[in-house]
Amino acid sequence: MKVYFIGAGPGDPELLTLKAKRILEESDIVIYAGSLINMDILKFTRRNAALHDSSTMELGEILEIYKEAKKAGRTVARIHTGDLSIYSALQEQLDWCDKEGIDSEIIPGISSFQAAAASLKRELTLPGVSQTLILTRISGRTEVPAREGLEDLARTKATMVIFLSTHEIERVVDQLAKGYGEDTPVAVVEKASWSEERKIIGTLGSIAEKVKEAGIKRQALIIVGDVLGKTYQKSKLYDANFEHGFRKKKGS
Repeated sequence: MKVYFIGAGPGDPELLTLKAKRILEESDIVIYAGSLINMDILKFTRRNAALHDSSTMELGEILEIYKEAKKAGRTVARIHTGDLSIYSALQEQLDWCDKEGIDSEIIPGISSFQAAAASLKRELTLPGVSQTLILTRISGRTEVPAREGLEDLARTKATMVIFLSTHEIERVVDQLAKGYGEDTPVAVVEKASWSEERKIIGTLGSIAEKVKEAGIKRQALIIVGDVLGKTYQKSKLYDANFEHGFRKKKGS
C-alpha cells in the first residue's frame, strides 16, 4: 500500500508528468481537488478506481481514506494542483502518513507560475535585471510573517510571483508600488495553460483597474518585475567569447 501525492500541474492535462499519468492509471483510489484541477485529468484513472472529491472534505475524512486503504492494501493517488512544494497543504498529510507507518511518495508537477511565464514568453531571471525569484502571497486568513510583507520584499527589485492574492489586487499594488515604483511592469495570468486562460498586462499604476474591469478574482497569479520589460543583457552562456568546461573561446 502506498499514497502517491501528485502535482497535477497548472491545468493542461498534457502538462501532467509521465510518472503521474502512470500512477493514476494504476491506483485503486484517487482523491482530487475538484474545485481546482482540470477534470480531464481524471480520464487517466482506472475505470474501476474509487474517486473522491476533496473539495467538500475535511482533513480527517481524507486521512480516514488513507487509513482504510492501508487496511485493504490499496494504492492511493492524491491529486493536488500545480506543484506540491508550494501552497499545497501537503506537509500535514506527509507527517500523518509517517506517524501511521504509511508509505508515501511525492510526484512533482509543473507550477502555475511556470505555465504563466511560458504563456507570457518571458524568462523570469534575466542577466542585468534580476537573478532572484520570490514566490509569495498577501496576508489573509493564512497570515504571512511580518518580515515577509510585500512592501519589504519589493525593495529587493527581484522578480516576484504573488499567489492567492488577485482578489486583493488594490492592496497588493499599494504595497508593491512602495518598493518597485508605479512604472514597473506587471502581468496577471488567470488559469494559466487552461483553454480559458486570460492575461492582463500593465504597470503597477494601471493593473488594478484592468483586473477589476476583467472581473478576475481567483485562480490567477500576479507577476511583477523588470524582467517583463524589454531591456536586459544577453546571456553569457552561448557567447562566443565565453569559455567554460565544454567550450573554448573562439580563437583560443
